Amino acid sequence: MSAELWRPTAGCGPDCLPGEGRAGVSPARQVARLVGVLGMLLAGAGLAVLLPVLPAAERAAVLRAWARRTVRVLGVRLVVRGRLPRRRALLVANHVSWLDVFAVLAVAPARLLAKREVRDWPVLGLLARAGGTVFVDRSRPRDLPRTVARVAATLRAGHPVAVFPEGTTWCGVVPWADCRPRRGFRPAAFQAAVDAGAPVVPLRISYRCAATGATTTTAAFLGDDTLWRSVRRVLAARDLVVDVAVTAALHPVPGADRRVLARAAESAVHLLPPRPVVSRPTLAVVGPVSPPGPVSPPGAVSPPATGTGLGLAA
Repeated sequence: MSAELWRPTAGCGPDCLPGEGRAGVSPARQVARLVGVLGMLLAGAGLAVLLPVLPAAERAAVLRAWARRTVRVLGVRLVVRGRLPRRRALLVANHVSWLDVFAVLAVAPARLLAKREVRDWPVLGLLARAGGTVFVDRSRPRDLPRTVARVAATLRAGHPVAVFPEGTTWCGVVPWADCRPRRGFRPAAFQAAVDAGAPVVPLRISYRCAATGATTTTAAFLGDDTLWRSVRRVLAARDLVVDVAVTAALHPVPGADRRVLARAAESAVHLLPPRPVVSRPTLAVVGPVSPPGPVSPPGAVSPPATGTGLGLAA
């Protein structure tokens, strides 16, 4: 396993970001938003002390409320479509922005899989550790099996885990453009779901302007862009909406091929035909269908006429 596996890149550049001169909120409103966000980060530092001693249900409720409030203070409206399963699950989402983390936690206060560097971030690192984040050292590819085992153990313990399996942010506006990460969804984390017998729930994250309905890259964090520039665009944005669509849950059978599972989830998120993959002899994935449904992967078995399930066999 090479280090490249751990350092995926996208083809996004400055042309993927919105142009200058677009009308935004007033400077006074931007300052108010910034002050509000700083206040939420300070509140997060307090939560880092409180979360470990709270019961699981209360911890989830507090973390969800904090994330929702943070998104609101940023001036962003959160729209959720679909419902998450009540049991533990591996949540997998596309990755556009640092704001994705808050959006996912606002919908499902799961334990995150994050790069090791996040541990050292001010405030957010404390909150990540307190929230049970599983950290991965991308400079040590040989640690991958242990990381997968930790994710599987977390799932077995009944905790949902959220992962961004593309491993990097990209604009996501034109799925077939050169911007898309070359290797798509990495399959490693999906092995944890197979080992733990946990469903995989793909989440589709997108950003749009409420006034026009058009998709926007205002919140994107891409290429040589700095975090501060990305944050400033969000603070200045008018009518920014983040949509989180919960798609059909995928239920792998024991011994399922993680690559097939990863491609099925990628197809559900991006609504794309999955990339060809050579799979093990048997894999079944079953879950409710949520419109608009993804294109079925190779070897798919059509669901019953009632439309209550999705089956895969390869």
